[in-house]
Amino acid sequence: MSETIPQFDRIDLTLLALLQTEGRLTNAELAERVNLSASACLRRVQRLEREGVISGYGARLDPKRIGLGLEAFVRLQLEHRDRAQVERFAELVQSWDDVVSCYALTGDMDYLLHIAVADLDHFSRFLLDHLLREGIVANVNSSVVLRAVKAGRALPLTAARG
Repeated sequence: MSETIPQFDRIDLTLLALLQTEGRLTNAELAERVNLSASACLRRVQRLEREGVISGYGARLDPKRIGLGLEAFVRLQLEHRDRAQVERFAELVQSWDDVVSCYALTGDMDYLLHIAVADLDHFSRFLLDHLLREGIVANVNSSVVLRAVKAGRALPLTAARG
């Protein structure tokens, strides 16, 4: 059961690009940038929201400026991959504020976690008090971020051009 992907024209793609990089533009500013009336622009943005193409809005924060001086990526394998353990792990991940994102993977590891914490001591406490405490993780491999060369921001829209 595959999900239908909406068709986008040049204006839709321009709107999406602008909203990804300049999300605080007013509707009037957005309309001017794409050469539409304010009402036509608003209708398009509302349609993109209704269709789930735009899934939300938010501010990007600088981790260091809010006391999160260490980021890490943790790859892990579960002890068992039965439904109950996978569901339990998913519940736990949702409750851990230090986890910025979590992805189920193919290959030799089951999950990739992006962690943001204050420092190495905080990271160690996260590993010991949360990740390893539950007894469902068999293998952990961590990499501390030295610097972000390119941090995920805007999604590429070239494939959406069809």
